[in-house]
Amino acid sequence: MCVNQSRIFTFILLKNKVMKKIFFATIASFLLFSCGSEKQSDEKKAVADMNPQFDKYKEWFIENLWKTYPGWASSMGFHKYDSVLVIPNNETRIKEISFANVNLDSLKSFDIESLSDNNKTDYYMIENQLKSIIWSINEQKSFEWNPSDYNVSGAFADMLYNNYDSIDVRLRNFYLKMANVTAYYEAAKTNIKNPTAEHTQLAIDQNLGGISVFEKDFHDALNKVHFGEHEKQMMEVRAQECVASIKNFVEWLKKIDNKTPRSFRLGKELYAKKFELDIQSGYSAEQVYEKAIAHKKDLHEKMFNLANQLWEKYLPAEKKPADKLLLIKQVIDKISEKHCKPEEFQSTIEKQIPELVEYIKKKDLIYIDPSKPLVVRKEPDYMAGVAGASISAPGPYDKNGNTYYNVGSLNGWDKEKAESYLREYNHYILQILNIHEAIPGHYTQLVYSNQSPSLIKSIFGNGAMIEGWAVYTERMMLESGYGNDENEMWLMYYKWNLRTTCNTILDYSVHVKEMSKEDALHLLVNEAFQQKAEAEGKWKRVSVTQVQLCSYFTGYSEIYDFREELKQQQRENFNLKAFHEKFLSYGSAPVMYIRNLMLKELKQSAN
Repeated sequence: MCVNQSRIFTFILLKNKVMKKIFFATIASFLLFSCGSEKQSDEKKAVADMNPQFDKYKEWFIENLWKTYPGWASSMGFHKYDSVLVIPNNETRIKEISFANVNLDSLKSFDIESLSDNNKTDYYMIENQLKSIIWSINEQKSFEWNPSDYNVSGAFADMLYNNYDSIDVRLRNFYLKMANVTAYYEAAKTNIKNPTAEHTQLAIDQNLGGISVFEKDFHDALNKVHFGEHEKQMMEVRAQECVASIKNFVEWLKKIDNKTPRSFRLGKELYAKKFELDIQSGYSAEQVYEKAIAHKKDLHEKMFNLANQLWEKYLPAEKKPADKLLLIKQVIDKISEKHCKPEEFQSTIEKQIPELVEYIKKKDLIYIDPSKPLVVRKEPDYMAGVAGASISAPGPYDKNGNTYYNVGSLNGWDKEKAESYLREYNHYILQILNIHEAIPGHYTQLVYSNQSPSLIKSIFGNGAMIEGWAVYTERMMLESGYGNDENEMWLMYYKWNLRTTCNTILDYSVHVKEMSKEDALHLLVNEAFQQKAEAEGKWKRVSVTQVQLCSYFTGYSEIYDFREELKQQQRENFNLKAFHEKFLSYGSAPVMYIRNLMLKELKQSAN
């Protein structure tokens, strides 16, 4: 599952000093309740009393979060503010920074050691988010150099495509939300200064692509309702105004006189801080990069040993090349010829899911809740465009909803393109993909996450933990014997894991070490055995994103290293299933917090 980066969100500033005094008076009353004249003589009881007050604070926090960021609220399944579009102007940024500072002060009112493990992680995640808000506005300033930050189409498209309410209600909210589109893009033009060429082109392409939401999709939706003709005409006029505003913004971007555009590369200082705030790892960005370099070398050695053993089986008449990486590539290319037919892509995945469940039960690796079934379906039309696989999980406000495994269709692909794709997702890698996306990867982790009592962990879900868990399960399954220890399965697993590893190397090298496109493509094609088209796509991705590509390897490394640490400590008492279920019970929190809490609990139980 690819976790897309979103803008950093926070609260709006209290509108006057009176409300601010009321807020601090409320915090003070929380403290007086547990620390005042009626303070409990029993220290443990006093400590326990702090958690209800912190829970009340979190409710207030989330309520104001949704008022400030209605688009984010909608994506979480909270649709109270669907009709509101926030204008990204300087006034909004000032309010964000001020309110972040107020809440950082408010958090200091709570003694972190007096909170439960669940609330400790929530405290740290709220604190990190507030710090991210301040840093992103004052230091990163992507609102100035990244025009692709400005695109309203996605939020409006979700209102049309998702059936969370009646079409009548959704269309009227759509109409009200459109009122601010022109002001939104005017604010964007005021904000943008010395943009990067790459983000400018991305903004042009994405905004042009989104015009159809207002020009066609909205029009088609209006034909399905029984509004009066006058109301429909008003809606159509406003939609046309939105189209004009988007086109005007695109033309403005095309005409920017920017002879020396800012580099898309973030630079060492900004990259290190963004990594710290986004990934929330026990490792620094540089440490993760060094680990990835060492891991790549280790993977190449393991892959050569396996490919060398498999050479006679697959290429008996060929002479072995002296170049180790070339030998690996030739064996991989031959094994990749084993794959399903284009028309059987979805049915092959459907068949493998129950096999994975049965294997996990047999090996007793983790509990799979049968009341939360995984529904494999053809990728919906509004998600179509690139064949593949993804998970659509219910949000924290819809915990009992279905989890869908969306499978892309290869219908309409020419024979050569389909063959290339299926060789990439061959017989072996397709199984690893299903482990990652479904069981016991993303689907399983997200089921456990939704059982967590904390909305904070769902809202601020840590991408490195989420992606890291999915990557970890790939190796864990093969280590437990999945695939019958076939050399082919392990070779393909290492190829797949090499992609994750090289994502980190690529991202750090490009943004910190000034890696050229030529060197980047060499890394991906010749050292990670990727197709040229796939490598070109990865270069484009790294030129318009930062840090997110590191989340897979970072989370995986932290989880695997922690597991091995516990195995060394507990020896014969280590239980893999218990480790998995305890680890996931903390929700989608950063791995370093989960690690600290689990070690503390183990220490307490030992005493």
